[in-house]
Amino acid sequence: MTDNPLLAPWSTAFGEPPFSKIKLEHFRPAFAQAMAEWRAEREAIKAVSAPPSFENTILALERAGQSLDRVERVFHHLAGIAASEDIQALQREIEPQLAREYADAALDEALFARVDAVHAARDGLDAQARRLVERRWLAFQRAGAGLPDDKKRRLAEIAERLAALGAAFGQNVLGDEKAYALILEQEADLDGLPASAIAAAAEAAEERGHPGQWAITLSRSSVEPFLQFSARRDLRERVWRAFVARGAGANGPVMAETVALRAETAALLGYATFADYKLADTMAAAPAAALDLLARVWRPARAAAVEDGKALQAMIAAEGGNFELQAWDWRYYAEKRRQALYDFDEGAIRAHLPLDNVLAAAFDVAGRLFGLTFAERFDVDLPHPEARGFEAKDADGRHVALFIGDFFARPEKRSGAWMSAFRDQHRLDGDVTPIVVNVLNAARGAKGEPALLSHDEARTLFHEFGHGLHGMLSDVAYPYLSGTNVARDFVELPSQLYEHWLDRPEVLSRFARHYQTGAPIPDDLVARMTQARAHGQAHATVEFLASAFTDMRAHGLAEARDIDVSALEAAELKRLGMPGAIAPRHAAPHFQHIFSGDGYAAGYYSYLWSEVLDADAFEAFVESGDVFDPALAGRLRKFIYAAGGGRAPDELYAAFRGRAPDPGALLRKRGLA
Repeated sequence: MTDNPLLAPWSTAFGEPPFSKIKLEHFRPAFAQAMAEWRAEREAIKAVSAPPSFENTILALERAGQSLDRVERVFHHLAGIAASEDIQALQREIEPQLAREYADAALDEALFARVDAVHAARDGLDAQARRLVERRWLAFQRAGAGLPDDKKRRLAEIAERLAALGAAFGQNVLGDEKAYALILEQEADLDGLPASAIAAAAEAAEERGHPGQWAITLSRSSVEPFLQFSARRDLRERVWRAFVARGAGANGPVMAETVALRAETAALLGYATFADYKLADTMAAAPAAALDLLARVWRPARAAAVEDGKALQAMIAAEGGNFELQAWDWRYYAEKRRQALYDFDEGAIRAHLPLDNVLAAAFDVAGRLFGLTFAERFDVDLPHPEARGFEAKDADGRHVALFIGDFFARPEKRSGAWMSAFRDQHRLDGDVTPIVVNVLNAARGAKGEPALLSHDEARTLFHEFGHGLHGMLSDVAYPYLSGTNVARDFVELPSQLYEHWLDRPEVLSRFARHYQTGAPIPDDLVARMTQARAHGQAHATVEFLASAFTDMRAHGLAEARDIDVSALEAAELKRLGMPGAIAPRHAAPHFQHIFSGDGYAAGYYSYLWSEVLDADAFEAFVESGDVFDPALAGRLRKFIYAAGGGRAPDELYAAFRGRAPDPGALLRKRGLA
């Protein structure tokens, strides 16, 4: 028995981490003990005298490292949502140690020899067990099993260094975000801002010690409304320049070394480039397929964006402006144009999208599709005072999962939105139910008033909840195949598909209600919102594609020593003919998807690849005449949300749809057909 709450049994309401008892000083000894336990468990597997079998090797590996897994999940969550200087210092210390431990395990030849023996005799296993063996074996191969010792040593050194670089990159971005706030002291500085943006700015200023004033922070939920509505062009430029400069002061060398080490990793493993290595285990299979999809969408998107830019420049001229449209102008004039074309007011949409209503809508859709209900629980030990816990039950009232949401931006919280889990579903030693977390960065409402979401923020909530359902509805035997443990260009399908239900009249009529009067959102406002959103697709598509192309080019280099990634990005944008008044969604120095870790490195394209699938999948519901069609929803649950990594993703999609996806669905969805 131990008095360290990270290592002791968790006797909380749902077996969630006992956050109220966990202190920073518990992590260092917990990591040390958990890594030692995992090391001993691996040694025990190798010491078994009986011939390698599924039970004594593969299932033993599934059971090994459980203490380390849960300590690591808790630590990484806190490092994302409450990143104090002490946590960041510990992260810089721990990440290289973890990377070394994982590399040692993956490069252990004796361990791989046992896995290889089971892999050779896998044909007698059932389908899911065989899939587990194949995925475990492939992971060893892709990590470098079988290579000469000198190459394995170098791979381990690189993994350790990349972990340190990833932590430094993210902390540099967060440091810039925490350090900046544009303090507005005069009411004239608020010209053009809607009431919701003003309230959020007042809240942010008070948080930063400026009561009675207003602050624009570098959270996207603060920046984008300001760029969209502020009539102060000088202030828009200041905010935009600070936003795109995040990480620029410190992350140049980090990016250069990261790209070089990844290229070296690929070469050691026998691949031409890091992109070739990463995509070999995806649906795309090769960089050429991903680049082809990006190029097919780029051409019509760029053409439409150029025409939009001309229209915005004409608006500037009509107002007497004597300046060229810039990136800090685009959202402002696009909003004015939307209002002129569609009589559309983003503020009116926000007024009908209180956070609690949008969350209730997400829960309701899960109920209508999958029979789930969600009830808030107040006995959950939560990771932050602003987090909330909800118990998910099935149609028969049985517990399915614990869902935790943490929705508001804070200075110590990493920007963006994400899904993670404190526990994955599996049936390895009895039924284990998942604990799933969604993190957003919405702005709080004014005192006494609810947080009001933009349409994009509401869509993000649905997106992350779609990821959450992928974890909550998982129905597999083995942890390694659970939930979101699928190919990178398949993992965004459940999340992006779920977004479609947000805008359905069946959902909006019930949940999009004015936060003061309770009146439902008017049908004509919904129609105008739909038109206006389609109108802005070219800009959104171009800024996304610019980042995706940069990612693929940086990781498509066979020789990557001393690369200036920002210069490479500039050259790539020039090659593409990037419109000058549109910036990439993520400029390289703050492109955390690809530089804070390698999860989306050479994989940012996957959002678009998955969008082909989600657009085609939702067309099936539209074609049925019922977007909650029970038969389709049943297949969706079985083959997409519940299947985890138990089958190849193309097989799962074909099992749901009855055929391969239609690529044209993507262009139809984005209005670019």
